[in-house]
Amino acid sequence: MILIEKHIVPEGVQDVRLVDYALSIFPTIPTRNALKKIIKRGEILINGTTAEGGNWILPGQEMELIDLETKIPQPFPLDFEIIFEDNFLAVINKPPGISVSGNKFETIQNAIIGKLSQSKEDDALKFPRPVHRLDYSTSGLLLIAKTASALADLGWRFENRKVSKKYRAIVIGKISEEGLINTPINGQEAITRFVLLKHSPSLHTDWISLIDLFPLTGRTHQLRIHMADAGFPILGDKKYGAIDKALKGKGLFLAAVEFSFIHPSSKKQVTFQIPQPEKFSSFPARETRRWKKYQ
Repeated sequence: MILIEKHIVPEGVQDVRLVDYALSIFPTIPTRNALKKIIKRGEILINGTTAEGGNWILPGQEMELIDLETKIPQPFPLDFEIIFEDNFLAVINKPPGISVSGNKFETIQNAIIGKLSQSKEDDALKFPRPVHRLDYSTSGLLLIAKTASALADLGWRFENRKVSKKYRAIVIGKISEEGLINTPINGQEAITRFVLLKHSPSLHTDWISLIDLFPLTGRTHQLRIHMADAGFPILGDKKYGAIDKALKGKGLFLAAVEFSFIHPSSKKQVTFQIPQPEKFSSFPARETRRWKKYQ
């Protein structure tokens, strides 16, 4: 058995069942369906006892996410960039159009098998594991743990907002220079800060805005929901945005480009950055040229 994450239920939590609570506090669980299977396998404990989905969550309870799985997954062939790797963790650049984990074969979890070196630590995981979620359509930095202690430490940091994250996005509309969105999501606190980088005219959407997004909480689809609710949906978002404004073959214009956290072994602050995807430059430039030509 491997302890992946631990959580103490804070004061104020009430009238919520495990199946509705666990997804918000365990960032390594990718989806609600995955959560249900984890509960069924007995991999969530409450005060040391195997939990059930209908259990009521109470303040002060100790919740543990454990791993009973011993079989190494079949490797999935996928090209991706390894940004950093040491004996405890790795950082990769996740391509768009693939899930981080889940019940499918075509996942990042399976793609990293054999691509990352095995840790030499005593608590080395049988295979490396993603620490947090990135949407299927979102590209960018993804943190991978290679030891049980790193997985638990980094999972705690994500849950307790100890990881600073920056995303790059193109949104539809002419947004203000900066702002804070604090609309709750599914009844839970959700906070996103945005900073404008550039406006561009567009024949397709009138205006588009290149922005940086800083999620101060970690709700599922938070950035996409917040920007859509604010009236500036992320370009290419077919779930929360303007379907008629989606661009064929261009995908979602959202990428994780920077994060910073305390390394679980060295205890030093580390920061990783990548350039924005090429389409974030080429598309606004093309739209500006078209606007000038046809206006």
